[in-house]
Amino acid sequence: MSLEAGTIVKLKVAREVSPHGFFMTNGEEEVLLPYTERTGNMKFRNGQETEVFIHHDSEDRLIATMKKPLLTFGEIAALEVADIHPRLGCFLEMGLGRQLLLPKRELPETPELQPEVGDRIYVRMDRDKQGRLLARTSGEEELSPLCFNAPESWKNQWMKATVYRPLQMGTFVIIEGGVLGFGAIGLIHSSERPRPLRLGEVVDVRVTRIREEDGRVNLSMAQPKEIGMDEDAEKILAYMRTREGNAMPYSDKTGPDIIKLRFGISKAAFKRALGRLMKQGLIEQDENWTRLKSSEESSSDAE
Repeated sequence: MSLEAGTIVKLKVAREVSPHGFFMTNGEEEVLLPYTERTGNMKFRNGQETEVFIHHDSEDRLIATMKKPLLTFGEIAALEVADIHPRLGCFLEMGLGRQLLLPKRELPETPELQPEVGDRIYVRMDRDKQGRLLARTSGEEELSPLCFNAPESWKNQWMKATVYRPLQMGTFVIIEGGVLGFGAIGLIHSSERPRPLRLGEVVDVRVTRIREEDGRVNLSMAQPKEIGMDEDAEKILAYMRTREGNAMPYSDKTGPDIIKLRFGISKAAFKRALGRLMKQGLIEQDENWTRLKSSEESSSDAE
């Protein structure tokens, strides 16, 4: 049986060639196990059998290592982005001190949705036409069998989630909580996030709904309305206090895109916050402008 990259096999020591290492064999083919790829203090002798992982070195030659990778051929794992090449794609850490390439064609076309160093991407180990190892992004069809239905106890809980499919209309994520890093599948609608999210980005999310039919969840990156309204109101007040005349050219008539761009919240959340501030007598509106009331006016309104 021929040796293939991405597999863990048991091979026997054929011979030692100093200063390179040991040539290992399956009886038909040989592959070098460099001294630097040995683990432990075990002394090797001819005919001794040991388990190794097969991959390629920097010159595209098959090579063996006793180090354990985070995944093997055909397996799926969340790997950290170690480096990014503008033409080739992302290099992912796979536990060997040598990275696995995720080709550029596997990445989103929109620059703002592309991963950054430190992000974690769900990928499957594959091979190219020359038999060299590479990564391919994992989609819902591959991830679903590895995930579980979210429990009811997750409702309104804050969780960590990793983006596996970034879209403008919404972001599909895996919520952490399963074995080997897999959890439940969730969706963050575009109205429930402050901005489009990157492939592999890890974010804090709040579970808003658990779907009975499939155990998947709807998510939000915002606080519940009452809490969020207080935070949004404080954000608006802080912004107005930095403006000349304590006034801003935004009101409940301002378009949602402008509100999203300036404050990072939805038009509905903006209007709720303005309503609370007006009810408290802290602000007033004049056409398309909103301004802070003076302390005297606020005290008079409160009376």
